[in-house]
Amino acid sequence: MPDKSAFADLLAAGKPVVIDGGLATQLEAMGHDLSGPLWSAGIIQSDPRAIIDAHRAYLDAGARIIASASYQASRMGCAALGMSAAEADALILRSVDLAETARGEFLADNPDAPRPLIAASIGPYGAALHDGSEYRGDYRVVIRRLLAFHKPTIELLDASSADLIACETIPSYMECQVLSELLQHIESPAWVSFCCKDDKHLSDDTPVSAAAQLFHDHFQVLALGVNCTAPENVVSLIREIRTEAPRKAIIAYPNSGESWDGVAKTWSGDRSGFDPESVSSWIASGAQLVGGCCRVGPEEIRAISAGLGGSPRPRCSLAHPSRRRPGACRHRTGTAGRPACGIATTRAAAA
Repeated sequence: MPDKSAFADLLAAGKPVVIDGGLATQLEAMGHDLSGPLWSAGIIQSDPRAIIDAHRAYLDAGARIIASASYQASRMGCAALGMSAAEADALILRSVDLAETARGEFLADNPDAPRPLIAASIGPYGAALHDGSEYRGDYRVVIRRLLAFHKPTIELLDASSADLIACETIPSYMECQVLSELLQHIESPAWVSFCCKDDKHLSDDTPVSAAAQLFHDHFQVLALGVNCTAPENVVSLIREIRTEAPRKAIIAYPNSGESWDGVAKTWSGDRSGFDPESVSSWIASGAQLVGGCCRVGPEEIRAISAGLGGSPRPRCSLAHPSRRRPGACRHRTGTAGRPACGIATTRAAAA
C-alpha cells in the first residue's frame, strides 16, 4: 500500500536523498531496443521482468526513490498504436506494479534497508509527439489539449499504489500552468521538474523563475527542480527556483550533458559532463534530491550515493565470475548474457 506521507517525512529529515538514473539508459545497457514509440513503456509488455531488474539496479546502487516506467505511456500515445483507453490505463498501472515488485525483492534481500519510495512518472506532452519537442516546448496547442492529455494519467496514478507523482522534463510554461491546476486535485504528494535550455530558462524560453512561481504555495507539490538538463546549468537553475519557491525542496537530476536529436533519434556531444563529484555543489546550492536522467546509469548513482555517505549494496557477483558465490545474486541474466541487475555494467557497455 502507498504511504502518502512518506515523501514528506523523507524531506522533513533534511538529509540529501539519492534518486535513480535513466531507466531507458539501464534497459539499453541490458540489451533492449527502445526505438519503439513507447520507449521504456514498451518493455512493460514485451519483457516486464527487465523493468523489475532495471529498477533493482538503481535500488542496489543506493537510490531511495525509483520512478515508474510510465513516462512515455499515455492514452494518446497508446491510442496511436491501436490500444483502447482501458488498455492504456492497464499499461500505466502495470508500470507501478513492476516498481513495487522490484522494491519488494530489494527489501526481501535487504531487510534492514529503508523502504524505497515509488514515484509514478508522468512525462510531458511533447514526449508523446516523438519529435523531440519535449526539449523545445513548442507544442503549438491550446491549453485545453494539454488538460485533456494530462488529466486522466494524473488521476489514474494518483489512485495507484505509488507513493508520489513525478511530473518530469516539463519544457513549457503553459504545461506548467496545466499541471499546477491538475495537481491541486490529487491526494498524492508530487514533484515537478523542468527541462531547461540554459541556466535561466525553460526550453520554451520562459524564465524558470516564472515557472517556479506557479508552485510557490502549491500544497501538493513538495519539490521543484530540473531534469534532462545540461549538468553545468544545474547550480544556477537551483538558485533561480529557490528564489521564487523558497519553501519547496529542490530536486536535480540532469542528463549526461549530451543532446538528443528527436528526428535522427541519436545522442551527440560529450557524455563526460555528468560528474558525480559535482553533486556536492548542487547540494550546497540547495538541492536535497539528487540523481540523474538520460545516459546516467547505476554506476553514476552508486558513486553519488557513496559520495554522500550512503551504503549501496555490493556489486552484483554476476560480473565477477571468479568471486561468484552460489546464491549471491538472485537476478536473472539479461539479453546477450549481460547481468540484468546492471550494477556491474561498465560505462563502455552502457554507451
